[in-house]
Amino acid sequence: MAKTAFIYPGQGAQKAGMGADFYEKSETAKRIYDQAGESLKLDMKALCFEENEKLDLTEYTQAALVTTCLAMTRAAMERGLKPDVTAGLSLGEYCAIAAAGGMEDLDAIRLVRKRGILMQNTVPAGEGGMCAVMGLEAARIEETLCEMITEPLKPGDVTIANYNCPGQIVITGKKPAVEAASIKLKEAGAKRAVMLNVSGPFHSPLLLPAGEELAAELDTVTLHSLQIPYVTNVTAEKVEDISETKGLLKEQVSSPVRWMQSMEYMIREGVDTFVEIGPGKTLAGFMKKINRDMKVYNIASWEDMEKVTGELC
Repeated sequence: MAKTAFIYPGQGAQKAGMGADFYEKSETAKRIYDQAGESLKLDMKALCFEENEKLDLTEYTQAALVTTCLAMTRAAMERGLKPDVTAGLSLGEYCAIAAAGGMEDLDAIRLVRKRGILMQNTVPAGEGGMCAVMGLEAARIEETLCEMITEPLKPGDVTIANYNCPGQIVITGKKPAVEAASIKLKEAGAKRAVMLNVSGPFHSPLLLPAGEELAAELDTVTLHSLQIPYVTNVTAEKVEDISETKGLLKEQVSSPVRWMQSMEYMIREGVDTFVEIGPGKTLAGFMKKINRDMKVYNIASWEDMEKVTGELC
């Protein structure tokens, strides 16, 4: 039997104005934005709806994006749209857990606010870096990075951060090591290797201390039994037992995001319809390279939501 998945984007999808139409048209969405702003002592409406510099700073981005995605999700669910399984890329995994019933929306928002601060501040600015590698197989990238681990480089100095889709892998680590790896990977056949404008080496072993601090924050949150499974970035397999979640979220901060493998797993499990909820169409673009036969819908606006719920409900 065919299944539907809700999928959520990660950092980079944010844009000014996101969710403003949901705030205006849905009491539920409005309540989520207002409660998130009150809980975090942030002007969430200004952060999400107006042009501002804070939206692209990790310590603000994560909370803004999760607030928006969950506001959109709850409005769509009120229209009758329900998933059989969920998944989210990096910070999007918190949306996936909340949508699966495992976490209160406000707890998810509060946790990613803390997570964003930790990820931004654990490694001093300028010491870490990330690079998107295009047109080279994951196995060849892994092999090249392994070959580089000789003095003065150490294991963990440069690793894979994201397996996004065939032909698009992101590496992470100490900035000089990432820059050196980008040259080696182009020599190995990569079509492009582009340094990313990010504030830290996300999903790198360098962020292990951030995971430890996040674990303490996770201990303050009450999780609930999952109503449906979600697929975790860490293993690219479904989670059905909520007792696994805290350990996985701690590990997720410093381990690779196995997005491509997660989507392939969901397809094997019978998912044929994917609904990307949040600004942009990044995940839809990845799916075209993972499996073009899948049905992919996007909910980035109120108009999108009405169209998608009208077709799928």
